[in-house]
Amino acid sequence: MCSFYRTFVLTFCQFYRLIVCIMDINEYIESHSSPEPDYLQIITRLTYQKTINPRMISGHIEGRFLSLISRMIQPKRILELGTFTAYSSLCLAEGLQDDGLLDTIEKNDELETMIRHHLSLSPLGQKVCLHIGDANAIIPKLEHRYDIIFMDADKREYIAYYELCLPLLSPNGYMLIDNTLWDGHIIDPAYDKDKQTIALRTFNDMVVKDQRVETLMLPIRDGITIIRKK
Repeated sequence: MCSFYRTFVLTFCQFYRLIVCIMDINEYIESHSSPEPDYLQIITRLTYQKTINPRMISGHIEGRFLSLISRMIQPKRILELGTFTAYSSLCLAEGLQDDGLLDTIEKNDELETMIRHHLSLSPLGQKVCLHIGDANAIIPKLEHRYDIIFMDADKREYIAYYELCLPLLSPNGYMLIDNTLWDGHIIDPAYDKDKQTIALRTFNDMVVKDQRVETLMLPIRDGITIIRKK
């Protein structure tokens, strides 16, 4: 029993140190990255106050990543699948050209009032066109080419979304696919029967073999895959 207790204590201590280390690293990363605008801090606070799953928000580091990528590309048009509370929409809009526009699609109509309020907190919100409904039905009706497509919607539909969106992506355009590591579940056998995990594994395996694109998976937050259309 004593041996078991010692092993348990040592394992727990190692796990605790790992968690503390991760928290310290995240704090260090945030303190050495550009701050988010004040209106995004307000959106984060309201999201945590008023939604059931606030951790779905992109957050400071991923938001700055989306902003930086958008500023590098300087897109004319952006398409976003999965608006949630518009945090990522406004981050991506930071890099739009002066006359650029961002189309964003959100399936949950109960979020519409919150989304529109959050967009109103920034002048960039005027560049965002909100579509409420099923992305599978809305995407085929879109008539534009997009320089960036950000996918952060139903994980079980990622392959369908991808096939619908790829023809709309400009040559040398970029897709940014969120949650491709899925909280580490992607490599955890305990989630072998989880439908969302299975769908993400299938998507990851498919896209890395797709000769129409080149891909890079990054361990940012919950995993982001960058896809460039050849």
